[in-house]
Amino acid sequence: MTVRWVWVFLDLPEREFETSLAFWREVARSDVSPWRGQYREFATLLPAEGEPWLKVQRVGGEGGVHLDLDVDEPLPVAAERAVRLGAAVVGDLGDVVVCRSPGGFVFCLTPWTPGETAQGQVRTGAESLLDQVCLDIPPQGYSAEVAFWSELTGWEVDDPDPDDEFARLTWPAGLPVRFLLQRLDEGDGPVQGHVDLSAVDRAAEVERHLGLGASEAGAGRGWTVMRAPAGHRYCVTDRHPERPVGGAP
Repeated sequence: MTVRWVWVFLDLPEREFETSLAFWREVARSDVSPWRGQYREFATLLPAEGEPWLKVQRVGGEGGVHLDLDVDEPLPVAAERAVRLGAAVVGDLGDVVVCRSPGGFVFCLTPWTPGETAQGQVRTGAESLLDQVCLDIPPQGYSAEVAFWSELTGWEVDDPDPDDEFARLTWPAGLPVRFLLQRLDEGDGPVQGHVDLSAVDRAAEVERHLGLGASEAGAGRGWTVMRAPAGHRYCVTDRHPERPVGGAP
């Protein structure tokens, strides 16, 4: 199985939906596609250039983040592989297979359409890009979760260090989203996820987000933790959009 494209879904809660949608649309400097789905609950955030990789979904509850992986083999085969590696299938809609990782993170397997992403992601000239998903993993399930994602995608762990709180999967050329896995200090619930942005100027990008309605929640070694208007945590990092590999998480 080869992952041909990665979609980041921003699952926006019904409460404050319009505010959240407006916020993420501005963050991504994008337009919103026509709405799809039985309840018009899905839309794509369309960049000015290149192919999209971000989608939004109106959901009940608190919302969050999930991933869709476009794969190049029949979905039943891909799903069987995921289950062998420790995932659970929680829904099969024919053209979408909904799964949970061993630690409980939701992701979907979806069919790849050859040629659909011919232009790829445009990074040249970008001031910032939402281009990373970080999985926040309770300590007892960290090793198993890292192994699962590496085996499922076929992406090796980049410079593994058992003492590092972060594990990075190698980022295949041409894909729009990088995977980062973080070992939490404590906790025992399901794996959660948050999104990260690369930025030419982190301080300026943080100020832009504050002006859009976000709040600042702290800082780390090369990143600033933010909260979106609906309360979801995300980070702005020092990674440069045109030099995405290496540097800050």
